[in-house]
Amino acid sequence: MSVEIWPPISPQQLKDALATSQKRELDWLVDELRETLTNLKHGLEDCYALLAPVDPGSTLVLSTPRNEIVKGHITRVGTRIVKGTIHLRLRTVPHQTLTINPDHPIHLGALASLHTLINHSIDLLNLTLSYSYPSGEATASSSETSSPQFLAAQLRLLSQSISEASSYLKGPPLTTADPSWTTRSVAPSHFTPPLGNNDKNQQHPPPLSFYISLQDSCIVLWLRSLEAADAPVHFGTKLALAIGTARRLEHDESDRIFGFCCRYDETGAHVSDGHLNPPKQLPRRPSVITSTTETGIPLSGKREPRPASIKSHNNGKGTANGDEVDVYVREKVRVETADPSLLSLASKLSALGHTLAHARRNLAIVMGEYTGEDGTCGGLPGED
Repeated sequence: MSVEIWPPISPQQLKDALATSQKRELDWLVDELRETLTNLKHGLEDCYALLAPVDPGSTLVLSTPRNEIVKGHITRVGTRIVKGTIHLRLRTVPHQTLTINPDHPIHLGALASLHTLINHSIDLLNLTLSYSYPSGEATASSSETSSPQFLAAQLRLLSQSISEASSYLKGPPLTTADPSWTTRSVAPSHFTPPLGNNDKNQQHPPPLSFYISLQDSCIVLWLRSLEAADAPVHFGTKLALAIGTARRLEHDESDRIFGFCCRYDETGAHVSDGHLNPPKQLPRRPSVITSTTETGIPLSGKREPRPASIKSHNNGKGTANGDEVDVYVREKVRVETADPSLLSLASKLSALGHTLAHARRNLAIVMGEYTGEDGTCGGLPGED
């Protein structure tokens, strides 16, 4: 079965008619995209409001399930943790209560980057709307920038920004190790009283690593009890392990040495953008021992001789200029708290991403640049 046009027209006339019809369809679609872009802008403004630093903020509960190893709460205002009280009952350090200093809030780098991306996306949409749909008479320059090619390029940039913003909320997968805690743990000066030794000329690592990350739109707190890799081994611990009266705490980082860096500037303020070195893996041996602190608390890391090839240039001692300290992780605890604002933000970004992908696909099809056959974004120009 075939379709013919009556009265018949020449091939050139048919080609011109098809081009005219495609141009009318493209002009109509570009005009319809104005409402879509406006709705995307309003949606991103709602996302921006969810991260706005508005008091009293969001109070979140931190508690380990089925036990009280960690119990407390924190308050998030915008991209910062401004206050909180956390009670710790870890097995390898004395029981203590951490209080966040309100005058020295904790900045969440992932949320700050997310806030910047959303702001950039809103500015990009404002620019696209003002150039593609000018309110006054169109100028020569605006007529060039309002082309479908310009819209397609702007939508591609917007899609990349929204996808990157969603990745910050998603965070790294649980199956992938995140060594960022070695350089981006919260400084002791963020707590009242300061955690451990807050002297900027300290020669030993703080006893606890307090690291906050994002995972599946939840705020995740990682607590790690630390001990210098060159700490002395006590005979009492060796004997206790030999007769079975003491037991190590096993976890996925217990057999590794990490280069922990808690940097300070000239004023003693913490700097968290130090160079990140990968953890050093030690060979596992059948016979391992642990050491104890002065209070006799058992430690959990494997106490094997440090290979000469991995010794740091400062022999494991931290200095005021932020050199690394080789440490063992004695105990590791993960606490997750759901943030309603972040969960809502993730849902909004996901919906905006689907709307944007649909608009990009329609524009690419009409422009003849869509190569996909299954309706996915893989066929969009500029996508891998």
